[in-house]
Amino acid sequence: MSNRFFFGGSDDSDSGEDNLPYPKPLSRAAFLTSDFDPATYLSSLRNRHQTLEDLRVELRTRSQDISKELLDLVNDNYQDFLSLGGSLQGGDEKVEEVRLGLLGFKREIEGLKAKLDQRRREVEGLVAQRKAVRRQLQLGRTLCGIDYRLRELEQSLLITTNEALQDKKAGDNYQGISEGDEDSDDSQEGNGSISRLIKHVRQYLLTRREMERIGLQDKFVVQNQARMAGVRHTILLDLGNAVKQNRGQDDQQLMTLLAAYRDLEEGHEAVQVLKERLS
Repeated sequence: MSNRFFFGGSDDSDSGEDNLPYPKPLSRAAFLTSDFDPATYLSSLRNRHQTLEDLRVELRTRSQDISKELLDLVNDNYQDFLSLGGSLQGGDEKVEEVRLGLLGFKREIEGLKAKLDQRRREVEGLVAQRKAVRRQLQLGRTLCGIDYRLRELEQSLLITTNEALQDKKAGDNYQGISEGDEDSDDSQEGNGSISRLIKHVRQYLLTRREMERIGLQDKFVVQNQARMAGVRHTILLDLGNAVKQNRGQDDQQLMTLLAAYRDLEEGHEAVQVLKERLS
C-alpha cells in the first residue's frame, strides 16, 4: 500500500502545510460488502480533500496490491491446486454410480405410481358398484313398499288377487258398501266410511306416483298394472256408492267425494254419478 496518504500533520507545527486536511486512506472493508456498487462508492467520496487524479492513483495502487495478494495466494497454494486436480480424477465413475442409482429410484417410483393408479381404478370401480347396489336396494325397498300398499288396498277393498274384473259385474267387486245395506251403513259408519275411502284414494295416488317415478316400462310396474286397475275400479265404485248414499245429507261430505274424483282425474265419472244421484 502506498504511503502517500496519512492522518494529521508532521511533528513540525511551524510549517503551514502541516495543517492541511489530508484524506484518510481508502477503507478496505468498503470493497468487501456484498452490495458493493462502484458508482455509489465513488459518490460517497465527494467530500474528500483530494484531486481526481490522486484518487485514480490510489485506486490503481489498491488494484495492484490486490492482484499481488491474489498471485501470492495462488503461489502459496499451488501444490494444493495441483492435488485438487488429481483428486478429481475418477469422478466420472462416481457420477455414473449416482446416475444409475437415480435411474433405479426413478423406476421404483414409476412402479409405485403404476400400482397406485391400478389401485385407484379398482377403488373407483368398487365405489361405482357400491352406488349401483345402493340404487338397487333403494329400488327394491320402493318396490316392496308398492307391493305392500297394493296388498293393503286389496285387503281393505276386499279384492281377491285372482279376481278378474271382466268376469264380475261392477257391483260385485266391493262388498264394503252395497246398495242393499245403505240405510244401516249411513247410521253406523257415517264420516268413518268417507275417511277410509279418502285414505284409499290417497294410498292409490301415492302408489301410482311411485310407479311413475320408477318408470312405466319397468317389469314390476307392468306386471302390477292389472292390480292397480282393479284397485282404481273398486275405488270408483265406492265413490259412486258414497255419492248416491249422500242424497241431501251433508254437502261437505259431497264436496270431499267430488274432490277425490278430481284427484283421480275422473271428472266425467263424477258427472255421471251426480246425474244418477239426481234421477
